[in-house]
Parts: sequence; structure tokens; C-alpha cells
Amino acid sequence: LDDLQWADPASLAVITRLLLAPSSPRFLFVGSCRDDEMSENHPVWNMKETVEQTGVNTRIFELSSIDNNTVNSMISDLLCLFPRRTRRLADIIHLKTRGNPLFLSRLLVSLGENGLLRFSLSRRRWSWDEAKIRSLRTPDDVGKFLARSIENLSPVISDALCTLACFGGSIHLSVIEVLERDVGLRLTNSLESAATDGFLEKVDLGYRFSHDRVQEA
Repeated sequence: LDDLQWADPASLAVITRLLLAPSSPRFLFVGSCRDDEMSENHPVWNMKETVEQTGVNTRIFELSSIDNNTVNSMISDLLCLFPRRTRRLADIIHLKTRGNPLFLSRLLVSLGENGLLRFSLSRRRWSWDEAKIRSLRTPDDVGKFLARSIENLSPVISDALCTLACFGGSIHLSVIEVLERDVGLRLTNSLESAATDGFLEKVDLGYRFSHDRVQEA
């Protein structure tokens, strides 16, 4: 269960009962949260303490940012080049994103869209303008970067994303149909384009944001 920092007391109570239920001795619960957005008295920590007192085993895994070498390995695999060729590019990307996975992936997409990262037919491999990428001004926060990326979309697509954000992290096709039929909005093509650009994911019966930070932006 993702984003436990936003969990309401009722949801945490249900999780606690499941963890303590004698009829479910093999129940495994995996949750994730942003601990930098949680106080020491956050209900999640209280839940953890409660279940531990009854003998339930708990473990915390802290996920740090991606280190420089891992960023280089990712870019090397992505561009199908030896790591020694991508090292300097990886250093720049790591410096600008501080190893944030979402920031890193969106920055690489942005570099491709702006022609700073492109496939060279003459050299038969990916190439980039190191000086321009190094001098590129990027926000120091992934939320600000995503907001700027959305602002650079066409107005109809950014408006569609704003509409979707008002309904939460996802939207059902039936809601889209009502908005198009009764309110006169034109969403389907714009949401398709946003999904192609990686801001949304298509699910069985609708769309959802690819990340909650995209919805926030």
C-alpha cells in the first residue's frame, strides 16, 4: 500500500486488525511512505508500535536516492553504450536530479524532446550536447520540474490533466463519458496524448497518474 503518510485513521485501523487477526498468521503487509513528510507522532508509527507489542515482526527498509554509479548503469543500458562513454553524462544527470528516480526519468525524456539527447544516424549511436545539458537550468525540486513540463504541453492536454487531478489519482471511463456528454469537455484524445508522454497510465477502465507527484503538479 503506497503513500501511507496520507492514510486516514480508519484505514490504519483495518490494517492493524488484519495484522493482529489470529486467523491470518501468514498475512504479509508491505507499505511505503515518505518519512520526511511524517512527524514522530504520525499514526503509522503508532500502528507499528501497537502490532510490535503483540509479537508481530516488522522491518523498515530505507530507500535512498540512486547513487552515481547506478545512474550511469541505467543510462548505459538505456542508450546501449559502454559505461565509460556515458559516465560524464551520468555525472551531470545525477548532479541535477540528486538521484531522484522520477526526476531522472522525466529529465531524460525532456532532453530527448528538446534535441539535447538524440540518435545520430551518421555515428549509429546516441549522442548528446554535454555543454548545453550542463548549463541547462532545472528546478531543484521534482514537483517544480513536473509543473514546468506540464505547462509546456498544449493547453488542451494540460487542461485535461488538471481536470483529471480534481478527481484524485485515477478516473473511470464512465466519468470521462459524463464529462464529455453533459459538461461538453473533450478529454479522450488529450488523455491519450498525456499517456503517451508518460504523465498517465492506461488501466482497465480508465486512466491513472503515473506518479502522485504528477497529480500534485
